[in-house]
Amino acid sequence: MKTKDSFAQHSTSRIYAIRLRPGEDLKDCLEKFATENRTKAAVIITCVGSLGQYNLRYANQKEACSGKGHFEIVSLVGTLSESSAHLHLSISDESGITTGGHLLDKNIIYTTAEIAIAELTDLIFDRQIDETSGYRELQIRKK
Repeated sequence: MKTKDSFAQHSTSRIYAIRLRPGEDLKDCLEKFATENRTKAAVIITCVGSLGQYNLRYANQKEACSGKGHFEIVSLVGTLSESSAHLHLSISDESGITTGGHLLDKNIIYTTAEIAIAELTDLIFDRQIDETSGYRELQIRKK
């Protein structure tokens, strides 16, 4: 795919498997992982586990939505580098009701989070203001 402002890039990858423990902050741990490993470009492959507390921002909202209880991590997706993270989380409660949004700080692990991360070893992820959206959007470059 190649348009005026977007393109597809092929990359080799290195896969990491990590496990977070009770009480750890999901986003904080992922950002620390990226910083400690000097990650230039990575994607979340999969994540399963549970939260005792969630903190999300829903689409087009300024305020966070948070809650405490027992929540299954249904999905975690996004891009990650040592300079930025753009992550979305879906969780379900004890009734199976599911919610999701932009991952913020203070998503606290209840029992575990088992995460697979693919580092895209030939690429660099950066964020720059996009004239169309007005937000800092992903820029993909070859190393």
